[in-house]
Formats: sequence, structure tokens, C-alpha cells
Amino acid sequence: MKDPEQVAVLLEAAERDFSALRAMGNNPDFADEIFGFHAQQAAEKSFKAWLALLGEGYPTTHDLIRLLKMLIQHDENATRFKALGDYGPYAVQFRYITDPSARPLDRDAAVKHLEALLEHVRSMFADLREAKDDQ
Repeated sequence: MKDPEQVAVLLEAAERDFSALRAMGNNPDFADEIFGFHAQQAAEKSFKAWLALLGEGYPTTHDLIRLLKMLIQHDENATRFKALGDYGPYAVQFRYITDPSARPLDRDAAVKHLEALLEHVRSMFADLREAKDDQ
């Protein structure tokens, strides 16, 4: 069952994380670990909102790859967001320990991917609301 209220909560939370990313931009005062954490959170909440829009339950997890696999089973369009799976370690692992071998994040690419993801989920949500209004 599709739960519009849950979708709205998740989407609003994802938007807040995305706003933080945009505000950070390429400012070196914000470490990649902080930027990566908000990128991971925006992706996680967006993926969960998408699953909810599909009427699917989702696990309590920070594992973006797991969420992506669930999405791809129900919507092949999710494959275009596979690159966001790279932000999974920023949910827990890189919040506490910096990976000295990690290359700097491409923040512009992250913002671009997340913007596309959010636009996709927003569009699906708008379609759901419109269909509900037509009933």
C-alpha cells in the first residue's frame, strides 16, 4: 500500500540533506566525510520514499546498495542511480574513521546525481497526489 504521508516525511528529510549539500558545495571547511554523510542520507531517504511510492516496504538500513537492489527489482529506472551506492560507507564507517586511501569526492557530480534522483521521486509523488485528487 502506498503511504503518501510517509513519502512526504522521507522526501522532506531528503530535501533537507540535499539543501545542506548545496550549501556546502566545494567549501573546504566541510570535510568530505561530512559532505558524504549528507549525500548518503539524501540518497537513502529518497530511495526509501521511492520504495514507499511503489507500495513496497523497506528495511531499517543505511545500506544504499541493498535499497538500490530492491528498487531495481521493481523499477529498472533505478539503475541510473547506481553511482549513489558509493556513498554507503559515509553513513557509519567514514563518520568516525577517515579512509586515508579515499580519493576526494566529486561534489558537483554528487549534487547532480542527487538532484536527478530527487526530481524523479518528486515527479512520482506529484503523479500519485494528482491521481488521488482525480478520484
